[in-house]
Amino acid sequence: MKNAFLRVAAICAALAVPAAAWAAEGFATANVNMRSGPSTRYPAVTLIPAGESVEIHGCLADRPWCDVSFYGGRGWVAGQYVQAAYRSRRVYVEPEYYRPLGIPTIVFEFDRYWDRNYRGRDFYRDRDRWRGNPQWIEERRERDWERRRQRERREWESERERREWERARERREWEREGRRDDGERRRRVDEDGRGEWQGENRERRHVPRPMGECTYKDFPCRTE
Repeated sequence: MKNAFLRVAAICAALAVPAAAWAAEGFATANVNMRSGPSTRYPAVTLIPAGESVEIHGCLADRPWCDVSFYGGRGWVAGQYVQAAYRSRRVYVEPEYYRPLGIPTIVFEFDRYWDRNYRGRDFYRDRDRWRGNPQWIEERRERDWERRRQRERREWESERERREWERARERREWEREGRRDDGERRRRVDEDGRGEWQGENRERRHVPRPMGECTYKDFPCRTE
């Protein structure tokens, strides 16, 4: 009876141990952001330098993101940037090693996690935006990029039309100037030709006929 009571007490004590007691030790493999949620779209809490140790409290079952502690701060880091010691070697914290490393699988409860860890943070004021869908920033960026692309496209087309209109106007002016120059040259040529013709006729009218001798039916004659 006494042994049964001790076993029940031991089980209750084990269940009462805080989650921090189950934390496994890990190491950052690179300078990595510790974020306020299991995604790169959540705000960054701090930067963990490469080689620094972290405490791993648990990881998601469907995605390799882990809840860690670093110098009193709490946040999430992708498992691809965290290693842990396993059988005298270091392995990346991936789902296949959760159980051998003693890392529990957990879920991310936004409100509870943020209320407990980030009340003093600036981004806590925007929690309503982050709560529903952390992808809103990415979607907003995509919408902004699409609007900017469409605006630049319209500006490009407008500029192209303006340049085409300018080229057409310059072509019309060039053709008009060409026709005007051709007409002017023709007029000058006509005037010059008419002046020469009139001058030749004028000279012909005023040139006296030379006197000479002629014959008409074998009879000599004189012309004046």
